[in-house]
Amino acid sequence: MDHNALCTKVLEIEPHVRFSGILNSRGDLTVQSNRNDSEALLSEDEVKMSVHYTFQRWTSIQNLAHKIGTEKTNITEFDKVTLISLLLDDGNLLLLSSEPGANYMEIISKVKQIIPDE
Repeated sequence: MDHNALCTKVLEIEPHVRFSGILNSRGDLTVQSNRNDSEALLSEDEVKMSVHYTFQRWTSIQNLAHKIGTEKTNITEFDKVTLISLLLDDGNLLLLSSEPGANYMEIISKVKQIIPDE
């Protein structure tokens, strides 16, 4: 799977998405794409903190996977942004941030349609 192409395509198909990125199994943000016409809410260091917190939450919930199954999608709504994480077939997480009030279920549906099957 071409992660760069996926992140770029997400921004192309969904105008409410401000950011898309790939978080690998070690917690590293390996790819990121930003919408150029939107003002950044976080500094570069704050983005790193946010990614770290997302990775911590995701790895913590894995302790229950044997009971409840693997987490496929996570949605966190804030006043100024909605954060979405989608588990990819290759074990990486696709991270998205969208405008507040955007229909995140529609965003998730559109994104899932462009994720290639592996």
